[in-house]
Amino acid sequence: MSRYFTEKLSSLTPYTPGEQPKDMQYIKLNTNESPFAPSKSVSDAVLSESQKLQLYSDPECVNVRRELARVYGVDINKVIVTNGSDEVLNFAFMAFADQKNPLVFPNITYGFYPVFAQLNGIPYTEIPLKDDFTIDINDYIGINKTVVIANPNAPTGIALTLGDIEKIVASNPNNVVIIDEAYVDFGAQSAVSLVEKYENLLVVQTFSKSRSMAGARLGFAIGCESLIADLNTIRYSTNPYNVNRMTDAAGTAALKDNNYYMENCKTIVKNREWTVNELQKLGFEVLPSKANFVFAKCDKIDGEELYLQLKNRGILIRHFNKDSICQYNRITIGAIEQMQKLIDEITLILEEN
Repeated sequence: MSRYFTEKLSSLTPYTPGEQPKDMQYIKLNTNESPFAPSKSVSDAVLSESQKLQLYSDPECVNVRRELARVYGVDINKVIVTNGSDEVLNFAFMAFADQKNPLVFPNITYGFYPVFAQLNGIPYTEIPLKDDFTIDINDYIGINKTVVIANPNAPTGIALTLGDIEKIVASNPNNVVIIDEAYVDFGAQSAVSLVEKYENLLVVQTFSKSRSMAGARLGFAIGCESLIADLNTIRYSTNPYNVNRMTDAAGTAALKDNNYYMENCKTIVKNREWTVNELQKLGFEVLPSKANFVFAKCDKIDGEELYLQLKNRGILIRHFNKDSICQYNRITIGAIEQMQKLIDEITLILEEN
């Protein structure tokens, strides 16, 4: 770092995104992208808006917010859209957590949470998962802190029930509870239905996973009007044009084709079930996932070694160095042909070891 870098951020450890190597053509099962292309209407909408880039985008994002309100059955004023869900998470940390309202989240979860906390100077506590990698909701009942829970959790894929989420929200009325639902469309229960009941609930989702728009960068949150107003205060104080014209149009078109994407999610769930079954036949322990990935380990091979050998064979999966999970790998569920190739290569690797 330079000698000019501010001291308050000099110890910041940045988030590490999934690798994107360019040295060869890989089967990418490491960043939880969809194997399905966006619908044609999305491509058409992007092409149309690309002819208008001399004009600013709509700072209110009315079109995509209107469609989100329709799909999720809420008022448009209860919706905010952002440059990926990461941006709205950062806004939420800034808006609802501070020295008096510190953050709390699991010690094994989305790696951006501690980064955002450190970036904004917010104290935080990481609560250990149980031995089976599940969240003990009793750890969060009445904790009186700003709660952040990914549901399903990442990288485990394990989900809480809607009833468990409600218990946490109801028991912390003086603090905001942020439920990060990046993977909810692959089998978990969304907490959006609770927004009308609890003013302290903020539900965050993304177009990156289930709607095939990871490269477009579009996220959103749903909450009571006052929470959304707070987030917009921060948005308008940082970048009111945070969603570009093409992404706004792409998101609007995707929501109008929502059935296409939800059917793709069903296919991914089927592919996940097939993959879990095949991995278990090979001796893997696989956590019960409700996401578009699985978290798995095998006593026959070291976790990092499996990751490296698959990479050498042109298949990328995600490995984490944290001691408690270093024997596991997170494997994105792709097209069935990709998953068959994965199983074939793992079979060969195990036979050679």
